[in-house]
Amino acid sequence: MPGSKHKKILIIGSSGAGKSTFSKQLAKKWDLPLVHLDSLYWNEGWVPVSKDEFIEKVKKKLEEDQWIIDGNFNSTLEWRVKYADLIIFLDFRRTLCTYRVLKRVWKHHGKTRDDMASGCNEKLDWDFLKFVWGFPSKVRPTILKVLSEAGKSRDICILRNPKELKTFLNTVSPVK
Repeated sequence: MPGSKHKKILIIGSSGAGKSTFSKQLAKKWDLPLVHLDSLYWNEGWVPVSKDEFIEKVKKKLEEDQWIIDGNFNSTLEWRVKYADLIIFLDFRRTLCTYRVLKRVWKHHGKTRDDMASGCNEKLDWDFLKFVWGFPSKVRPTILKVLSEAGKSRDICILRNPKELKTFLNTVSPVK
């Protein structure tokens, strides 16, 4: 069960599941530093860093003593899982995630969210919507496979809806 021994927490799930909001709340509650993978990957204007640079940035963060890291990026998932002592998978319905993505674009259109790199104003394109809609069939199986393989040595918590997420936040506390 989550608690005091958890100093490296990985939060994964579809875009729109609420990873960034949840990770901010958990980081504040558990007093842990927070890393958003999007801010490591994107340069201003939605220009991605090179694959090698991204990997180096992620590796450097993973070696720190404590953190909460949120984000997808399957290219580094297995490494992040190996370093994490608690993995939280927000396994929410595609309809909810799609709705939240559309709501987020409406709310933040033309502005940069605080979990993004500077100069990455909120936007929406068809490929991103297809990614969100296809997440359960295209990305989720890989995540479940990685989690299954890591389950013997890591604590894993799968939250399936906002009510379970809220219950987790309200009931699970680190012991000082």
